Amino acid sequence: MPADQLSTTFQALADPTRRAILASLTTGEKTVSDLAEPFDMTMPAITKHLKVLEKANLIERSREAQYRPCRLHPEPLKDIDEWISGYRKFWEASFDRLEEYLKQLQTKEKSDE
Repeated sequence: MPADQLSTTFQALADPTRRAILASLTTGEKTVSDLAEPFDMTMPAITKHLKVLEKANLIERSREAQYRPCRLHPEPLKDIDEWISGYRKFWEASFDRLEEYLKQLQTKEKSDE
């Protein structure tokens, strides 16, 4: 059964190495070797991480001679932001209600004095 894009994106972001790779790509296109440099892992392991990111449509890879440059493809992150924004609205409304309740308690305490 194929996973939906949001689930695939979250799965790709679940790993700290993949999140670090994405963070590195925010500064621009990088080769696979550049992306692998800060990690203590084999090139095949890095390649597996890149395949997961590519499958989630978070990166794009091209071929230029012997180089395989990667670049960030941020659109799936926008989808996550839109999904989260509904929950953000819920929490903001909850905090607004809590703030109003606390103000009522403070007003009540002042009037009881």
